Amino acid sequence: MMDLHIKALDVWKLREPVSRRAYTVVRLISGDNLHGYGECGELAAAEIAMARSVVVGRPATGYGAVSMALRHLPQISAAITTAMFDLIGKSAKAPVFQVLGGPTRYKVRALASLQGATNDDLSARAASLYAAGFRAIGVPLPPVQARNQGQAFAQTVRSRLNAVRAAVNEADLVLEGDAALTPGDAAALAAQLEPFHLLWFDEPCPVSNLAAVRKISLQSTTPLGFGRHIQQPGEVQEALREEILDVLRPELAWHGISQIRRIAALAETYYVAVAPCHAGGPVGTAAALHLAASLPNFFIQSIPVPAAETDRQMRAELTAGSIEGVTDGFASLPTGPGLGITVNEHALDKYKESVL
Repeated sequence: MMDLHIKALDVWKLREPVSRRAYTVVRLISGDNLHGYGECGELAAAEIAMARSVVVGRPATGYGAVSMALRHLPQISAAITTAMFDLIGKSAKAPVFQVLGGPTRYKVRALASLQGATNDDLSARAASLYAAGFRAIGVPLPPVQARNQGQAFAQTVRSRLNAVRAAVNEADLVLEGDAALTPGDAAALAAQLEPFHLLWFDEPCPVSNLAAVRKISLQSTTPLGFGRHIQQPGEVQEALREEILDVLRPELAWHGISQIRRIAALAETYYVAVAPCHAGGPVGTAAALHLAASLPNFFIQSIPVPAAETDRQMRAELTAGSIEGVTDGFASLPTGPGLGITVNEHALDKYKESVL
């Protein structure tokens, strides 16, 4: 009988050399020396010490108890529970999506976000992503200089979307607002963007006033996406009750596989699609693909694609070969045991900022 009790927790803090994107890789070692991996955002040393005191000695199958014990440390809890699923899958010689109940799909629709300062930069990057296989592209909102944006700002947004669409005419577009607008400005802009038939308008404004946000959906047919800045499950339920969103976007690095599955089940009762947000590293991408395969109301998965070749090389090295390739808009499921990836620990040491 295999010993899945956790005997060690190790942590690597990583940062991509050009983009400076930071993320943390967690490794659990079982009594039988199986290695399980997870990922989250940046962590403090005190969080890691607390997590070690909770996790070491527990069985990998006790991820529910670990989530409860670390509920006040959601990021490292997300990484640890992913690593526990990886251990369970490796022990059972089954991919994580099978551990979660079997796949609802065998390929995952993928979304990539643009980086660039000008419309020309964004258009060139969009063409590159399209050539790499992406058929859904996130376009950043132009910088917001003040409250109460007028027609000039709306025209700037339309010009940006037109430029990107000219470069990739057949791609679906998401406008990424990053909660930068007021609800009034967001409502006016969403109405003017209806002819673009966006997949959705992502985080157009903060969700602090749900009643004000609801007016956006009432005044426009442009689908709305929220969830990246919602951290508590209760807030998700309130947003669903207010009917303010068409696409729910929980953050993978914050909620993790287990929590997002619970959130998605809640969203399904409101007929709301789920498109988890992922802005971390390749271990997180593997977890996101398994999560996507397990969600009946899954819509699309964001996959970070750095513009710099140096960053892309680092990501490929970390998982001993890239798992982030996309063909005709879809990423393939990793089918090996656990997360289905081989984490290169030499690369973890090569790129680490520190080991805690």
